[in-house]
Amino acid sequence: MAWLEDFGALIRAGNFSRAASARCVTQPAFSRRIRALEEWLDVELVDRSTHQMVLTPAGKRFAVIAETVLRDIEHGRREVQEIAGTSASTIKILVTHALALNFFPQWLAKLQAMTDTEIPIQLTADNMGASEQIMLNGKAHFCLCYFYPGAASVLDGAGFQSLSLGSDALVPVSAPRGSDRAPLHALTGDADGAVNLLAYGAESGMGRIVSAMFATSAMPTSFTPVFTSHTLVLARMAKDGKGLAWLPLSIVADDLATGALVRAGEARWDIPVDVRLYRPRARQSQSAEAFWKLAAT
Repeated sequence: MAWLEDFGALIRAGNFSRAASARCVTQPAFSRRIRALEEWLDVELVDRSTHQMVLTPAGKRFAVIAETVLRDIEHGRREVQEIAGTSASTIKILVTHALALNFFPQWLAKLQAMTDTEIPIQLTADNMGASEQIMLNGKAHFCLCYFYPGAASVLDGAGFQSLSLGSDALVPVSAPRGSDRAPLHALTGDADGAVNLLAYGAESGMGRIVSAMFATSAMPTSFTPVFTSHTLVLARMAKDGKGLAWLPLSIVADDLATGALVRAGEARWDIPVDVRLYRPRARQSQSAEAFWKLAAT
């Protein structure tokens, strides 16, 4: 199992030095471990003829196998602990920041109303990149996040399945300008210079979605990123007049209604998204399977 974890660390880090550091060993010792795995498999996993870390065709295939094995082992560990009574039947759910504040509590309340049994939940709110890695490592049962066809996640791969729970939209918004209620930062071509953009970080699923929209649509103006953070912080900055942001309608609907925020562009610049619950295809613990069945009702 340690060899598989070493190999996974190498894939995530992208080079032997960072992977060795992540595994708390020296680089020579780490290299010997990867060699030992290759000798056991009787194939080369890493192409050492290049200066960059490149997997061989066999290495790419084994990366998928190793990931699946480690995930199944982790799920199996939790399941036998639950059966033996050494672990509480807690459902571990990852939720991206945008869905943690409004959607998740309301959705969980609906599920709880459908059963007489209290649902024990361990909730972790994080960005999409971190959530994906936790799911790949088998450290959580479910991941609740947004889906957009142009910004597919690794969780859309063969090892996972998903359930659609609803829809939302990312809409361009800004603070109003004076009494005419026009957007202070407008998504129009007549703006002088670049428009201040309140952006998402590189590991953010929302950032991937907005970037995917940018890649397929000719923007009517240019942007200057002036601030980078997650949804709730960007919403605050937008209301303070610091720039334009694409924010979930479910979060800014009240602000739009009161006038604290206004639409910064036409509805054609809205980005429709799906709210999805992801899980591994492999069977999980009894409590996790019961939760999935309830969510699918």
